[in-house]
Order: sequence, then C-alpha cells, then structure tokens
Amino acid sequence: MSRPGCGFWPAPKSLRGRFTIANVTFLAVGLVLAAAASIAATYMVLIGQIDDSLRSSQDPLRQVSLAADGRRQLCTLAGLLENGKGGSAISRAFQQDLFIVLDRKGTAAAFCQDGKTEITPEQRRLAGAVPDPVKLARGGQPKTVRSGSTEYRVLATRLSDGTIVVKGMRLSGVKHAIGKLLVWEAGAGVVLLALLAAGSMTAARRRLSPLEDMVETASAIAQGDLSRRVRTARNGSLEVTELSAALNAMLQQIETALTESERAGAQMRQFLADASHELRTPLASVRGYLQLYEKGMLEPDERDRALSRVSAEALRMSRLVDELLALARLDDRPAACFQPVDLCCLVRDAAGDLAVQQPERPITFLLPEPEDEVPCVFGDEAELRQVVGNLLGNVRVHTPAASPLTVEVAVEAEEMLLRIADSGPGLAARDAERVFDRFFRADPERARDTGGAGLGMSIVKAVVQAHNGTVTLDTAPGKGLTVRVRLPLAPAPVPV
Repeated sequence: MSRPGCGFWPAPKSLRGRFTIANVTFLAVGLVLAAAASIAATYMVLIGQIDDSLRSSQDPLRQVSLAADGRRQLCTLAGLLENGKGGSAISRAFQQDLFIVLDRKGTAAAFCQDGKTEITPEQRRLAGAVPDPVKLARGGQPKTVRSGSTEYRVLATRLSDGTIVVKGMRLSGVKHAIGKLLVWEAGAGVVLLALLAAGSMTAARRRLSPLEDMVETASAIAQGDLSRRVRTARNGSLEVTELSAALNAMLQQIETALTESERAGAQMRQFLADASHELRTPLASVRGYLQLYEKGMLEPDERDRALSRVSAEALRMSRLVDELLALARLDDRPAACFQPVDLCCLVRDAAGDLAVQQPERPITFLLPEPEDEVPCVFGDEAELRQVVGNLLGNVRVHTPAASPLTVEVAVEAEEMLLRIADSGPGLAARDAERVFDRFFRADPERARDTGGAGLGMSIVKAVVQAHNGTVTLDTAPGKGLTVRVRLPLAPAPVPV
C-alpha cells in the first residue's frame, strides 16, 4: 500500500522513482546554493571594482585643495580645449561620469560657473537621491542610492570651500551581468538535473533489477515452483548479493522442510495403513476362532488347536505393539541416560542365544582379545542390546540355518564398528533401499509365517541415529548381506 504524496507532487510508487527524485532534489538544492553563492560573490566583486573606481577618481580631489578659483581655472582650460579638437570631449566627460557639485545648501550647481557644463536631469535626480550629502562626505565610503528604477553607487568628497563633489556610477551594468549569470546558471542547472535524472533512473533500474528478480521468484514459488531460486546479479551491490544468497539459503531450507514434511506425511499415512493391516489380520483370526468357540461349532479336538492359534496371534500382536511403542519412544527422542556400554559383551550374549537356537550355524567371531583394553560405546544398554538382537534375529530368520555368519567388533577412527555379515540370499538393490522402511518385508509371505512385521531394521536405524551413529548395508543377490553399525566411543574417564 503506497503512502499518499505530500503537496502537489505525488510520491512515486517505485523505488527507482523515489531514488531519482531524491537525487534530483539534493542536486537542485546544491545548485541553488552554489548559484546563490556565485551570484553573491560576483555582485560583491563588481561592487568592489566600482568602489575602487570611485575612490581612485575622488582621491585627487581630497589631496588637492580645489576651491572656486581652481574650478574656474579648470573650466577655463576646458573652454580653451573645447575650441580645439579635444575640448568638447573633456567638456562632455563631466556630464557622462555623473559628476555633480552640491553647494553648502545641498543644491546641485554647475561645476563651471560660466555655464559651459550644464546640469542634466539625471544629475539632478542623482542629487535628489542622496539623502544626506554632508554625512556621506564625512563617512568617506561609497553608498548605493536609488532614483526611480535606477540605482547608483555614489561617493562624496567635501572641498575646502564647503562644496561637496559627488561622483556616481550606474549599477545597470552590474544588474545586467548578474542577470546573464543567473540565466546561464539556470540553464546549466536544468541540463545537469536532466542528465542526473536520466542517469539515476538508468543506474537504479540496473542496480535494482535483482529485486525484480526476487519478486518474480517469490511469485513463482507462491504458485508452487519450490525449485525456483534467485539468480545472482553480475553487477549487483554487496548488499543485494548477500540478500540473494540469504534468500536462496532460506528457500532451500523451506523446500527441504516442505519435502520432508510431505515425505513424513506420506510415511505416516503408509505407517497407519500398514499398522492397521498388520493388526487386522491377527484380530480377524482371533475374532473368528472365538466366534466359533462361542457358538459351539468346534469339535473337542479342534478347541485346543483354536486356543493355540488365538494365543499365537495374541503374542504376535503383543510383539507388534511393543515394537510400535519402541519406535514411538525413539521418535520422541527422550532424554536418555547414556553410560559406557561394553559392545563386545552384548555381541557375545546375542551370538550365544543364536547358537542355542541354531547350533548347526557356523559363527566366526572377530573380537578384540580379552587382554586388550577395548573402549566402550556411549549409549543405552537395553536399546543397543535390541539392535544386536534384531540384526542377529534377521540372520536367523532370513538365511539358511547352515550358512556361515561373521560377527566383528573393532575400533576405527574414534568409533566402534559392529559388522555382521551373513552368506544368505542377499537383497536386490530396490529392496536394499527400502530395508529400513517401517513394515517393509522383502519376502512378505515368509515373514508373516515367522511372525515378523517388518519393524526390526526400522528400530535398528532409529536406535543408532538416537546414539549419533550410522548404519549401512552392503548386499547383492546371492552374495549375502553385510550390516555395518558405527557408534561413537564413550569419553575417557577423568582422572581424580
């Protein structure tokens, strides 16, 4: 929403227009001040030259005692010269220079009493324009007086017989020069302002073009194009470049967050669908057997089998609920009480359980020697025991009982490595990418027969990530499956 303009000039809506008007305004103010200063200085210089001319012309009158007799002799000389070639020029000089004489009463009088130099109307106007000739002569400084529309610069000198000689010069030439200077400065100012306006508009359009690109990018993102980014301007300023980089980083985070949110929503919907499906099957079995039992439709020898099936399905649902609760707790990321855990001890216990269940399976242990000081991992013992149990449980369920198994524990680069490699059928690349997804089963029919719900590897990944570790797979069809779990080591105890 644009703000209303003030005065007669509406405020421009674009930033380019505002920058241009601001620059032109600042330059206009500067030109006005500079013109005023130059005109004032020129006026003072011209007035100073006129004052110097007036003083130089009046200084001889002050230095020489020129009384009435002296003026008559000067006029006689002027009359004699007038008969020659230069006499008329000397006689006219007294009239053209606005040279007037005031008697003791302040009345204009002819310089020569013989009438050779008559008093012109302009001289009379100048004499009437001088307010106080005596005070002007006593001050000895030039003064500006006005007679009608004409201004004069005058200087008065008092002679020995009491008469006052006033020398004046017109200021029309000064005004003319000042007027021409004003016209030239106004024309130059208009040209400079026009050039500045054009240059400012061009520069602003060039410098602010990244902002227009940002507007286009924001509009495209608002329409759903989340991959749109702000282009880096070639000639942009440092601030615009930093703003573009910050916006691109923010847009990348927003896109990542939205993508993760959509993926999490899709996973949640799939999770709910899979959980409902996994619970619906055993519930349907339990409900069917109970209905047959309640209606007395089972023979005595079939009741035991029905109760056994109900118990098995209830146990399966119990394991599924326990796994779901475990995943929910891991997703909440509660503040766990981590402590040093001996991973080798957990591996030996889990491998011992597997050996009891499948005594025919050959197991190779690559564990540190008992005399070696093996550091511990930092984590929750129960959760880490579940990780090892789930990995060995997958080997027990999904590989032949006679296939070899290798279990290795080692320290690599400030981390504890747990490697479990079997010689089973392995997984295809497409299945290996989804092995950590919840409710994923590479062989659904076989997993359903063994009671698996496809949450074991999801729990493994969630627990390892909660311990700031990583889990990776290396598998191929017919080449077995190798799982590598890396966990951070426990900090060394501080000596007391």
